[in-house]
Amino acid sequence: MVHVTDARPPDPVYRPVLAARRGELEALTHLDDTAVGLIAPIVDVTSATSGAPDALGRLPGGILPAVDVSALPDTPEHDPFRWGVPLVPVIGLAESDRRLAAHGAAARAWAGRAVVRLRTGPDRAGPDATTAAVERVWRSTGLVPEQCDLLLDAGDVCCLADVRLAEPRVRRAAEWARRHAWRSVTVAAGGMPPALSRLPTDEPVRLDRFDWLLWQRLGDLRLGYGDYGVGCAVRAADAPGDRLPTLRWAAGGAWWIYRWSRRGGRGDERFADLCRTLVAAPHWPAAGAGFSWGDHEVLRRARRGAGAGTEANWIAWSTSHHLAHVLAALARPDREQRGGSWRADPVAPERGRTGRPQRGGESRRAG
Repeated sequence: MVHVTDARPPDPVYRPVLAARRGELEALTHLDDTAVGLIAPIVDVTSATSGAPDALGRLPGGILPAVDVSALPDTPEHDPFRWGVPLVPVIGLAESDRRLAAHGAAARAWAGRAVVRLRTGPDRAGPDATTAAVERVWRSTGLVPEQCDLLLDAGDVCCLADVRLAEPRVRRAAEWARRHAWRSVTVAAGGMPPALSRLPTDEPVRLDRFDWLLWQRLGDLRLGYGDYGVGCAVRAADAPGDRLPTLRWAAGGAWWIYRWSRRGGRGDERFADLCRTLVAAPHWPAAGAGFSWGDHEVLRRARRGAGAGTEANWIAWSTSHHLAHVLAALARPDREQRGGSWRADPVAPERGRTGRPQRGGESRRAG
């Protein structure tokens, strides 16, 4: 994994929202020590990822994942507090009183904090209604704003029209957020299309990263950055539509999608051909195999040093490269020109469970 140098303390600067699948979680296990301190993953658990508790328990010790179980049935056996795995609960505004109490127990058991997830599309409401909803969260969990990281989830942004629709919604949500002393505020969006099966095969295809574009357009708000990794924000559509070898490689403000169906020879040789094409491309990182674990694995296969792997491997290698690429981009000096730490409004009174005036209003770096 590429090393990121920064004179500031290693507060998280990147909050990827990842599916609790083998590929994404395996990529997290290969982060180096520097990256572990800069990434705060949010993991979506569904009924299709029933092995998530065991997988989360194998993450590096420096990673404390935030876990969202809102897609699971609202029953005690699905409460993360019962998993025995260190984590941060992710709390939605429409959770039941029972689940909110369970999230509060999980927060107190491990990190003393939580992530509040506000979906800027489905959760749209007036500022007073949103304040009432988060006050209910704080009241039922026993938490206060300073113990909560706010995630403004813009969902699916796969074209310029989606970006134009999402930007004003995020701006309104960020304006509302400044009423409260959040620990941090991050905007996340997903730019990967729901399906790749319609893309051409046997040639690299460029796709714009509209999630990255949205964050850049919001730079004046000083929000932290999050995305959906190399997956789609629409989880039901995130499963690939075919079994062709596929790599999703981030470079600048784009992904390069490699789907290989060339016939002839063994499957390992066909995948080696894909990898040779990637490592010879202009967007292959200058650091080569040293850029990330995923880049190392691809180079091994380009040299026929290993087999083709599986669908989970392709996602793992793509995710590993993606995490390294985003961290390197966030570490560039021009990031400071887009904003620094998120701050609460220093003149607006704090509204929330505590009812106290703000104490300076500065949160941690929103990552």
